[in-house]
Order: sequence, then structure tokens, then C-alpha cells
Amino acid sequence: MLPDIATIEENFAFIDDWEERYRYVIELGRMLPPADAALHAEANRVHGCASQVWLEMAVEEAGGTPVLRLRGDSDAHIVRGLVALMVALFDGRTPREAAETDAFALYTRLGLAEHLTPQRSNGVRAMADRIHRDATALAA
Repeated sequence: MLPDIATIEENFAFIDDWEERYRYVIELGRMLPPADAALHAEANRVHGCASQVWLEMAVEEAGGTPVLRLRGDSDAHIVRGLVALMVALFDGRTPREAAETDAFALYTRLGLAEHLTPQRSNGVRAMADRIHRDATALAA
């Protein structure tokens, strides 16, 4: 099961070696539930990523409050881990909270922004923009 975002950030703080951090990101990707064929629909594909990435956002009532349920997948191990970070950051938030969250700031805090290739950084930004756009529409 994927840890919450606070736990992930705490774990990153204890890992000094970048190779180990990359392995941890890949491990997070392995914790995502297996994707079904419906997730891989063209409507869920995130454009702007070098690897194939799919994100699906739904709203579910939790205690009378609408919260987001985010699922994702990628065909690349490290990118699947980056998708897992997005899921950990946004799953269970209200649409308004998600719309007000700067997802790319997480990657900066974790130090990933400076260690990802420009293509991967563009892909992270594309995922963040997609989630922000969808959450903003749901919050309206």
C-alpha cells in the first residue's frame, strides 16, 4: 500500500544517496495497484510526457465531503514512481484542496526537480497541470 505524502517526505529526508532515492521512487511505483484496461484509455493519457502516463480522477463522497480518487500508471518504472507521488499527494483531497496544491513544489522539496532530466521534469509538469486543471473544474 502506498504511504501518505508526509511519510514519503520523511523517508526522503533520511535518504542521502540519489541512487537510493531513485530506487525508493521506483518502489513507490510498484506500490500502485495494478492498472486495468479502462485506466489505459486515451482519455486518461497525459500528453507532454516522454513515457506513456495515464491519470484518472474521480470524485467520491467521504463523510458527506467530496474527495478525489486518483489512479495512475506509466510504462516506465521511474515515471510510475513519479505518478505514485502524485497519487499520494492528491488522493483523498477535496477538489478545492487539490486545485490549490502546487504539485511541482513537491518535486522541488524532494530535490527531484534538480535531478530529473528535462524530459522527465516536463512530464511531471504535464501531470501536475492535468491534475490542477481537472481539480479546478471539479471544484467549480
